[in-house]
Amino acid sequence: MVGAFNTAMIPEDLAKKSFSAMITRLMPNGDAPLFGLTALLKEETAFQIEHGFFSKTMLFPQMVLAGAVAVGDTVLNVVSSANVIPGMMFRSDTTNENILVTSINSPTQVNVQRAVGTIPAQAIADAVNLWMVGNAYEEASLRPQSVLIIPERIINYTQIFRNTWAVSDTTRATMMIAGDTAVAESKADCAAFHAADIEKALFFGQKFLGARNNQPFHTMDGLINAITQRAPGNITTAGATTNWTQLMAALDPMFNQVTDPKGKPERVLFVGGAARNVLHNIFRLNSTYFIEDGTTEWGMQYDSFKIPRGRFTIIEHPLFNAYGQASTWAKMAVAVDLNTFNIAYMTGRKTTNREFNMNGAVAVDNGVDAVGGTLTSELTCLVKNPSADGVIYNLTAGVLLPTNVSSITVNAVAKVPSAGRIDLTAAEFATLTGAGGVQTRPFLVKTAAVGGATTIRFPSIVSSITIDSVVYPPDGSGDIVVPAAAASNFLEQNKYAL
Repeated sequence: MVGAFNTAMIPEDLAKKSFSAMITRLMPNGDAPLFGLTALLKEETAFQIEHGFFSKTMLFPQMVLAGAVAVGDTVLNVVSSANVIPGMMFRSDTTNENILVTSINSPTQVNVQRAVGTIPAQAIADAVNLWMVGNAYEEASLRPQSVLIIPERIINYTQIFRNTWAVSDTTRATMMIAGDTAVAESKADCAAFHAADIEKALFFGQKFLGARNNQPFHTMDGLINAITQRAPGNITTAGATTNWTQLMAALDPMFNQVTDPKGKPERVLFVGGAARNVLHNIFRLNSTYFIEDGTTEWGMQYDSFKIPRGRFTIIEHPLFNAYGQASTWAKMAVAVDLNTFNIAYMTGRKTTNREFNMNGAVAVDNGVDAVGGTLTSELTCLVKNPSADGVIYNLTAGVLLPTNVSSITVNAVAKVPSAGRIDLTAAEFATLTGAGGVQTRPFLVKTAAVGGATTIRFPSIVSSITIDSVVYPPDGSGDIVVPAAAASNFLEQNKYAL
C-alpha cells in the first residue's frame, strides 16, 4: 500500500484502548451525602422485632361550660370534668373571674366557689372555656387526690434489608480497563443500593406485620407515616402558589410540642430541588437586596431561615431528586427534629456482609461458579415526637402579592387574594409568568411614570386590577393607568421585583 499510515487504517482492537481510569457514577444532585439522614441519627438497640417506647403528654386540665352561668350560680354543668379535682383554680376565658372547684358531682357537673380574687362574679355564656390556673388549699387541709398521666405505648416493627452482590468467577478473573476490579465495583453498587433502601424506608416506610413464604414478615413505619398517623395537622399540601404567610402557617405547628424545654427550636428541612427553588423564590420576594459598586457576583443562596418560633436548616436530599424535578418527591419538604428521631438495630443485626466462594472458600450455593456476598441489616425507625416534625407537599411556585391589590381579573374571571395569594389554573399561571421569563410577578411586567400617573403593563389575559378598592381596566395598548398615589403604594410593595 502506498501512502502514509493513518488511524483509519488501524485494524480493529490493534490500538490500545483509551478510557478514564474510573467509571463515572451518576447520582441525583443534593447538598447531603446520598444517604444523609442515616449519617445524622443516633442509635439504640432493639431486643426483638417489636420495638417501641412509652410517652407521656403533659395534662392541662380545662372545662367547657355546657350551659350559661348566672352571677350567683355555684353549680356548673360542663362538657367534661376529666382530670379535674377539688382545689383546682379555673379562670373564665371571657370574664377573667377565678373560680375554685370544691367538689365533683359527676363527670359533667362540679361545685365551685365563685370570685376567688379581685374580679367579682359575673354571668358567663354557654360554651366558654375555663382554663386551669393552679390550685389553692386552706391551712391544715387534707392531702388532695393524685392526678396521673398514663403513658402511651408507641411501637414499631423491625425491617430486614438485604442486598446481594455477585459476579461469575470468570468475570472476577477478568482484567478491567476502567474502574476497580469487578468484585470491588459489584460490592460498591450493592452497598449503595443497601443504604438507599434503608434511607427510603426511613422516610416512606409503613408498618406491617404478616407472613411471606410461610415466615414472619414485618416492616417499619417511616417518618412520614408516623407524622400522618400521630400528627396529621403537621401535613400541608401547597396550592399552585405559596407565599410567606402560607409557608409560615405550615411550619409553625412543629414548635407547639417539645420533649426538652431546654432544647433549641431547630429543625432540619429535607427538600427536593423543585421545593428548594420555591423556598428561595419566597425568600427573595420577601426580601430587599441591593447591588453595590464593585460587586461581581449576583444572586442569593439560603442554607437556613427563621420563622418567629424556630429555625430551619435546608438540606437538598438527593433521593428526593431521583425521579426528576417534576416528580412529587422533588416538590416535597420534610422537617425533622433530629433530637427525637433515632434508629434501633436488632442485637448483632447492624449491617453484616456474608460472602460466598471468596478467597478459596469451599463452594456453596449448589457449587455455583461465582463469587458474591449479601448485606443484611435489621432495624427500626423511632419517631418519638412526630408533632415536632412535618411534611409539605407540592411546593410549586412562590409569590408575594401587594396588600393594596384586592382582585385581579384573568380571562374574564375575578381572582380574589386569600392570605396574599391568588389561585390560578396551571394555564393561567404559565401565561402570566412565562412570556420569555420577563415577568417578576404573576401580574407585573414593567412600570413607567407618565405625567403624574403611572402606567403598569400587564399580560394580555389580565382585563382589570383593583387597587385600593378602585377597578382599573387596561387601555387599548394593554397598559393600565392609575393615579400616582395608588401606583406609589403598589410599586413600593414591589420595588424589589422591578
